[in-house]
Amino acid sequence: MDEQRKTPRRRVLKAATIEFGGGAIDCSVRNISEAGAALDVVTPLFIPDRFTLYVPSDQIKRASRVIWRKEKRIGVSFD
Repeated sequence: MDEQRKTPRRRVLKAATIEFGGGAIDCSVRNISEAGAALDVVTPLFIPDRFTLYVPSDQIKRASRVIWRKEKRIGVSFD
């Protein structure tokens, strides 16, 4: 399968938080690039289409938009 992303992602395993509307959901970042990331979540059902991704270990806080949802993983692009 050919890589179709605009910027290549690097594999990581970092704790992160999905922040929205005064609440937060824990997640894990599985891969990340300047343009987006793949996140592991307990369930993608209650995650809004737009939120802020916070990765405390890297001090990254990015406005994010959900591009796809699978069983326990979501793909996001950064705004």
